[in-house]
Amino acid sequence: MTDRAHVRDDEGTPTMAYGLSVLDLVAVGEGHTPREALRTSALLARLAEARGFRRYWVAEHHSMPGIASSSPAVILAYLAAQTDRIRLGSGGVMLPNHAPLVVAEQFHTLEAMAPGRVDLGLGRAPGTDQVTARALRRTDGPATGDSFPADVAELMAFLDDDFPEGHPYRRRVHAVPGPVQGDSVGRPAVWLLGSSGFSARLAGLLGLPFAFAHHFAARNTLPALELYRQSFRPSPALAEPYTAVGVFAFAAETEEQARDQARTGALTTVRFRSGRPGLVPTPAEARSHVFTAYEQEILAGWLENAVHGTPDSVRDQLDALAKYTDADELMLASNAHGLEERLMSLSLIADSYGLPHSGPWPA
Repeated sequence: MTDRAHVRDDEGTPTMAYGLSVLDLVAVGEGHTPREALRTSALLARLAEARGFRRYWVAEHHSMPGIASSSPAVILAYLAAQTDRIRLGSGGVMLPNHAPLVVAEQFHTLEAMAPGRVDLGLGRAPGTDQVTARALRRTDGPATGDSFPADVAELMAFLDDDFPEGHPYRRRVHAVPGPVQGDSVGRPAVWLLGSSGFSARLAGLLGLPFAFAHHFAARNTLPALELYRQSFRPSPALAEPYTAVGVFAFAAETEEQARDQARTGALTTVRFRSGRPGLVPTPAEARSHVFTAYEQEILAGWLENAVHGTPDSVRDQLDALAKYTDADELMLASNAHGLEERLMSLSLIADSYGLPHSGPWPA
């Protein structure tokens, strides 16, 4: 296994054996508005770009008051107008909720807006509860991922405008913008996302990069990554396996400040899993909450796999996670209450790695 500690090149410039990226849920905290949360996402994306983070992804969730990321393609268009270089993507588009043709059209449009820097991350879960999933799909049947492999194949055929002979869509249905309009139209990079072995194996068989949701399925992390690497077949998109691991990470000047923000994200998760979703609570509310035995179990598991603390402590924990998973990238999520605190956390993490300022901030 590769040593994932950060190193320096011959000139003393900090380099990384793994990349750092951002996964944004566009968290809406008590006392804040969705507009403020989206504005903070734009500031975070610009900060991530200025500090040399590899990519900035937006999740898809529905019917959750504490999250404003129900429409990744719309948010990514907004972020594309706010940035110049950083890769932007979905972490992910929950494919069971959408027609593959619509997704292909949306992400070809994004690629036209931000050429060469769009990622299309695909998930097989609905990103919500079963009732909301039925509302999204306009069907009374249960939301399952059974059709996910076929949906991925159809989506990629639309992206490439390349259905096989005899297919009813061949030369009849085209995703536009798209290849039918000429070679100048680019193609987003397709990723598969997962929290179990299903998408890991499929990503390997298709030769696609794979992102694992360690932040809420930590016990499955190593088995899924191993299955992905064992299943991997080289493809035109990727010659060797490539992995990203999602993790909650929050840095502050003191351990207490970081723990307070981490607990706001933890209490949000506790409430959601207990069937009581709401806005992200304040640190004071999280401190005063009396946890039931069931909630304590959820809290303990969540905090065990979250990374939080002073900047140096967070860096050391991230180094350990990258070494443990042999990940090519870590995608940092910070579903915490404070808007300014999230900006400061990302800046402190960048400082702890010695990442240079590669652009103006604030712009």
